[in-house]
Amino acid sequence: MIDDQREKAPLPVLIEETHSIEEVFAKFLRRDVANGDASEDTLRGYRVQVQQWVLWCKEMGLSPMQATVDDVIDYRQVLLHTKKYKPTTIAHKLTILRQFYAALIAHGLRIDNPVAGLRAPRAKRSQEDFKYLSEVDFTLLVRAAGKEKSVHQLRDRVLVTLMGLQGLRTIECERANVEDLRLNGEVYSLLVRGKNHDRVLYLRQDVAATLNRYLALRENAIIDQDGTPLFTARGNRAGNRRLTRRGIRFIIDGYLKKADLKKPGISDHALRHTAATLAYKYTQDLRGVQEMLGHADPKTTARYAHVIDRMRNNPANAIPIEW
Repeated sequence: MIDDQREKAPLPVLIEETHSIEEVFAKFLRRDVANGDASEDTLRGYRVQVQQWVLWCKEMGLSPMQATVDDVIDYRQVLLHTKKYKPTTIAHKLTILRQFYAALIAHGLRIDNPVAGLRAPRAKRSQEDFKYLSEVDFTLLVRAAGKEKSVHQLRDRVLVTLMGLQGLRTIECERANVEDLRLNGEVYSLLVRGKNHDRVLYLRQDVAATLNRYLALRENAIIDQDGTPLFTARGNRAGNRRLTRRGIRFIIDGYLKKADLKKPGISDHALRHTAATLAYKYTQDLRGVQEMLGHADPKTTARYAHVIDRMRNNPANAIPIEW
């Protein structure tokens, strides 16, 4: 339990009282996040995380502008033991706070970063402990999406295959625009507006053919500030508007349940893991899989290779004992 009465150390800060934290935060979002070129989704995520920190500070009677390392450590403990966040989620939250305080230093409002050097709690799960579908299960999922007899079945098949065969994230499907499609000779490519950077994804011929049928048959999409959505929703309220992440998750969960594959940990993101493991299994090309997934660090991709390689080269199988 946090000792709210503990003696506070002197605060090594330089504060410009005329600057409110709201003003500093607005400037940080505009100029510092993603070098001033962050998507609205990214900015929204930063707002949520910093606002959560500010709210906790107010509950503790602290000023976020004068927070110390001990305060951040206390916050980390609350996230872990009270809020029950996973270590990976806590790491993400701390990264955002670290960047925020670095911006305060750059703007002359602090001389130290209370989050510098702090790490998230160590994850107890193995890096290889992620959920994905086998080839058989993924085939069942695709079949559950239907026989492509209707516009929404065409859409759903493209979503399932883009995520389960080509590794797109849910947010990348949401962000995709018709303007991002390119035809290079006979090969279609999609400019993927990724989590950290954009990348070009070359589409399988069967995925591209289904996508083209869907676009040809659907009603005109409602263009928004980001462009012409590649995937649109159905229904009276959201009809022909951009399909949201929540809508995509609902669609994928529906087919997982229909195929009797819905289990803890098996969700829309499990399809990305499926694409990664199957792609490496049949290519042994770690670099190619890394580029397909848009990973900046090859170590992130290597865990998929490790799973496949360990299954293939299980030392126990070499023991010459029959029973």
